[in-house]
Amino acid sequence: MAATSAIGYQHPSAELIAELATRTEADSAAASVWPGLAFYRLVDPSDTRWAQAKTLSIGIFGQARREAGADGDRHSVTCVVIGNHRSGECRPFDASPERPCLCFVLEVDPQLIIKVSADILLCDRPFPCGEQSDECLVSAVDDVLMGSVVRFLRSLSSVPDRRVLSPLYLQEMVYRVLQRDQYAFLVRLAAQQMAANTIAAALDYIAVHLADPLTVTDLARQVNLSPSAFSRLFRESTGRSPYQFVKEQRLTRARELLDEGRLGVTEVARRVGYPSLSHFIKAFRSRFGATPGEYLASQTWAGRVRAHRAMSMPR
Repeated sequence: MAATSAIGYQHPSAELIAELATRTEADSAAASVWPGLAFYRLVDPSDTRWAQAKTLSIGIFGQARREAGADGDRHSVTCVVIGNHRSGECRPFDASPERPCLCFVLEVDPQLIIKVSADILLCDRPFPCGEQSDECLVSAVDDVLMGSVVRFLRSLSSVPDRRVLSPLYLQEMVYRVLQRDQYAFLVRLAAQQMAANTIAAALDYIAVHLADPLTVTDLARQVNLSPSAFSRLFRESTGRSPYQFVKEQRLTRARELLDEGRLGVTEVARRVGYPSLSHFIKAFRSRFGATPGEYLASQTWAGRVRAHRAMSMPR
């Protein structure tokens, strides 16, 4: 029985290379049934298609470079965290047409990374947490991480497995990556992306609801933060307080509406969230150096002058 098991054994790196080979038959990107997952067969080390991910991602690179070991042939497998502007400067593989690099890039929800990292901390287990720069960090992939990667890829083959097992194997894969030397870098990028996503959601909400009363409490509630945490994060991201930003957006939109010339001052004030006309007039004059009525008159007069000049020009 032992001899049969030994004969049938494949090193995890060989299993991973085989899984990647079935999904990367051509020298081009291959789509996947899993959202945010793409496969590549790379024949040039300067090919940076793998680094074009628009969100935080994990890249696994495998190359058929056989090294005989006691437990079977081994292959070169590395891991790269992709998520900052310097990812494209990485060279995590060497490749040629004769010896291509097979890889996949998987977008990972930053919330999953933060959740798993928090669970690691609750277990009171030691983990690598040294300071790291923004430079590319290429890590060797050990047998344990390779096993979780292979399980994830194989679970994509059937719909039931994809629904039930793939999310579990994805979480395991994130857990294994976090246990290694990419912990601090990965958690920091996840936190940065979550902050950016939070502020982007708040900005979208402001743009759509300028006519509504917008308090810090209202905005914080939309992104599930406390008012103090939201205000701090908003200022760090935009350089302005939520109140200052909303006021600026309202006045800018008011000027655009006046430029269109279809609405009166009172209606413009209402549409940009000023229930008090006098308050709107005061804020507008402070920002643009003229009252809304004066600005509207100047724009109307300027338009008439331009139209008159256009009609007076010889044809």
